[in-house]
Amino acid sequence: MDNIKNDHYYLEKIKKDIAFIVIHMKDVDLQELNENEVLLDSMLFRMIQISESAKKLSAEYKNEKPGLPWDEMSGLRNRIVHDYGNVDLEIVYETLKYDIPELMEQLKED
Repeated sequence: MDNIKNDHYYLEKIKKDIAFIVIHMKDVDLQELNENEVLLDSMLFRMIQISESAKKLSAEYKNEKPGLPWDEMSGLRNRIVHDYGNVDLEIVYETLKYDIPELMEQLKED
């Protein structure tokens, strides 16, 4: 198995995590996300993974995709990791339900 860690590798990881989020958030509302600790932890973990993978993409790749929210991806990860108890669940929910599927559409061509 070839595990070369290049832009393609990290992009595929991002797409996999995004697909997981989209599938598992399909019929979830804010209340359910708030009440389901396992689901919430899982979604936050996937968001962190997306951010970590995005950070490892080359500057050249990111420069080719200036419309993607690279800074926001890192910022949300930092907020989740360093200020977990104070994460605004409504912002997380909006990101999961709307921003992540939009990101999936933006990355479909890659």
